[in-house]
Amino acid sequence: MIFQAVVELEKTNEPGALCIVVRASGSTPRQAASKMLVYADGGTIGTIGGGEMESRVIAEALQALRDGKPRLIEYSMADPQRGDPGVCGGQMEVYVEPILPQPELIVIGCGHVGKAVVHLAKWLGFRVMVSDDRVELCTPEAIPDADGYYPASAEDLARQVKIKPWTSLVLTTRSVDVDVPALTALLNTPAGYVGVIGSRRRWEITRQKLMELGATEENLARVHSPIWLDLGGETPEEIALSIMAEVLLERKGRDARVEKPSE
Repeated sequence: MIFQAVVELEKTNEPGALCIVVRASGSTPRQAASKMLVYADGGTIGTIGGGEMESRVIAEALQALRDGKPRLIEYSMADPQRGDPGVCGGQMEVYVEPILPQPELIVIGCGHVGKAVVHLAKWLGFRVMVSDDRVELCTPEAIPDADGYYPASAEDLARQVKIKPWTSLVLTTRSVDVDVPALTALLNTPAGYVGVIGSRRRWEITRQKLMELGATEENLARVHSPIWLDLGGETPEEIALSIMAEVLLERKGRDARVEKPSE
């Protein structure tokens, strides 16, 4: 049942943490190989013993989902007054493995740059979806690398797709008239990255129109525009590279000016 739930997590691209008792000695509530799956909302399937010990493991599992790091936790259950999670008298080790979702990228605008971004993002391991209100451009024939196609306006897209914190939104759109209604809908989602192609002047015009429509400074501050790291590129492929470089930096939380790859 737990492994079926893990498969379902991967199918729906949702996070969870698998917790396994890898060692149990003495009197313990569960023996080695007992398992529990913890969801991002704190819900669980299975049990590794219940009580205070299990509550602590759930907390560690949720932290593992935040930092993406597995952990091995040791518990002695003898004296609650010194902080032990029980009085059984035994010892347990629990391994917590975060199951992290595949990063998602939604490219809105299926022109030359959008198509190049899809191709590169797919190669980089993203689950990629595309959207455009020009139906003829948003097809497997036009863009064969995508995992999903949404021939609709961005406003409709926000209603059709569950946008998650690990979703990056890249707007390779054609005009301010497209950007304003798109961002009005998309800035109310929990997307982890929002980037809009275009010049600084284009963004200033878009920003002003969004403010007139009631957009908050907090939401507007989420937008990266002009989108990309300035790598001096001009072709669609070069621009796609600079866009994805910024998306990756944002996901990793690093600054290109101060961190360099190790030799």
